[in-house]
Amino acid sequence: MATRSGIEEEKRPLNKAGIKKFIGVFRFVLPYKWIFAVGLVALSLSSAVLLSFPYLSGKLLDVAQGQNDPYFNTINQVALTMIAVLLIQGVFSFLRVYTFTYVSEHALADLRLQLYSKIIWLPLPFFDNRRVGELMSRITSDVGILYDTFTFTLAELLRQVLMLVIGIPLLVALYPKLTVFMLLTFPVLILAALFFGKFIRKLSKKTQDQLANTNVVVEETLQSINVVKAFTNEFFEIHRYKTSLADVIKTAIHASRYRGAFISFTIIALFGGIVAVGWYGASLVQSGETEVGQLFSFIIYTVFIGGSIAGLGDIYSQLQKSVGASERILEILETEDEKPQSAPAVKLQGKISFEGVSFAYPSRPDVPVLKEINFTINPGNKVALVGPSGSGKSTIINLLLQFYQPGSGSILVDGQPATDYNLQVYRNNFGVVPQEITLFGGTIRENIAYGKPGATDAEVISAARQANAWEFIESFPDGLNTLVGDRGVKLSGGQRQRVAIARAILRNPAILILDEATSSLDAYSEKLVQEALETLMKNRTTIIIAHRLSTIRKADTILVIREGAIAEAGNHTELSNRESGIYQNLLKLQVDVK
Repeated sequence: MATRSGIEEEKRPLNKAGIKKFIGVFRFVLPYKWIFAVGLVALSLSSAVLLSFPYLSGKLLDVAQGQNDPYFNTINQVALTMIAVLLIQGVFSFLRVYTFTYVSEHALADLRLQLYSKIIWLPLPFFDNRRVGELMSRITSDVGILYDTFTFTLAELLRQVLMLVIGIPLLVALYPKLTVFMLLTFPVLILAALFFGKFIRKLSKKTQDQLANTNVVVEETLQSINVVKAFTNEFFEIHRYKTSLADVIKTAIHASRYRGAFISFTIIALFGGIVAVGWYGASLVQSGETEVGQLFSFIIYTVFIGGSIAGLGDIYSQLQKSVGASERILEILETEDEKPQSAPAVKLQGKISFEGVSFAYPSRPDVPVLKEINFTINPGNKVALVGPSGSGKSTIINLLLQFYQPGSGSILVDGQPATDYNLQVYRNNFGVVPQEITLFGGTIRENIAYGKPGATDAEVISAARQANAWEFIESFPDGLNTLVGDRGVKLSGGQRQRVAIARAILRNPAILILDEATSSLDAYSEKLVQEALETLMKNRTTIIIAHRLSTIRKADTILVIREGAIAEAGNHTELSNRESGIYQNLLKLQVDVK
């Protein structure tokens, strides 16, 4: 997916492929097709009834001048008929607005739900090359464009087309001389609209591109607000945003000159054409070839049809946006996802084998991260992964969780390839306590229960006690109902970590993954949580990513990872006694290890 500073181009050409994509979105309207059909009928009748209004307006003048008419004898009859036409048109317009809105709201809610569900099920590599803001834009901006299209643009397109399809033949039949004269002025307007419109769209696109850049500045700044404040770069970011806005203003003002010229030309040409038609019609009235009422009706019809032609430019531009939005949405909906078929639950024993596993991230295929990794973890064993940052420890976990697939080699779990398991059933056997804790913005109860949706309060409290979290939870006035704030900002680092540990304890996984799970705790809390973790790790396969070597002394096996390969393997005693070994050197560097 091509991006422009994280936000894609808003418009697409109305070619065959683009229109096909746009029509593809209409499948979400199918469940409501009969209500949509009622709206289309109401729209058609509304437009047809409205076209009788100019004719009746002319009749009002003719009858007022005493001319005979087979249908109307008095101006009161004409006026009452016009009121009736307006009332009927109002009823049809209400039906059209209500039905189109009903269908749009329901269809696009279905689309949003399916799009969100699809994004949730997409594999992790999909997110590596996409910003969160870009994906948010798909659900909000792109679906919003389609909402405007379904509720307004399509209705206006059909209305304008009906005005032209019904109006022009009607004019030819009723007022042939005036119609031919009027049609001679239209090519000038159409050619000017095409020329100016294309040029203005280019400038508008440039403005949108630069506005997208300003949005990226805001997104990046707010996502990294702690870094901004830590480096006291508030003025720098304000200046960066101000500079970006200045570019938007400059381009927008430049575009406004051409837009203003185009609007002025359109007004002059359109009303100049009406003046020309009025002059020609007046000459026909003067010569007795037509009536005043007919001329008046014709001028109103001309305004209707001219407005329809002028409105087609904006509709075309909106349809371009809709095609672009449809393409981007369908691109996501058509991406292969991880959603598995339903399968019965499986409780893994926890035997893990990496056999000749090599891997490079899809975003950096020329940079190998793991090189021919081989190891086996027996059920119930505790294995620690140590090594410098970037050595590949987290990548091993990512592959085990099937966030990515190995480039070569295989991963066996309980003696069979990990890929043979139903993915959801497989991952249900894992519990993860990451180093960078991510909490949701709800209550403490909701965050702990995320490990086991539907857990009782007693289960949640028990897990919190085991994680040494109940003491601080109980001290809050709202207890388990305490809101943690966005990403858990209302809790300290240690409190967030203990909530995450409680979440993992509640999950009761077959395979436990601890990514420096006690790094944010003080010495007293670390001791208590370490005891809780040791209880949790009993008879459970556990993989520990550790930087503080004091936390892995009791591990059955320690794997020292360096540059994507296993450089050393053994328990704490074996590795600490290995002369000039990597692990021994790491121990010497950590003076707090006793």
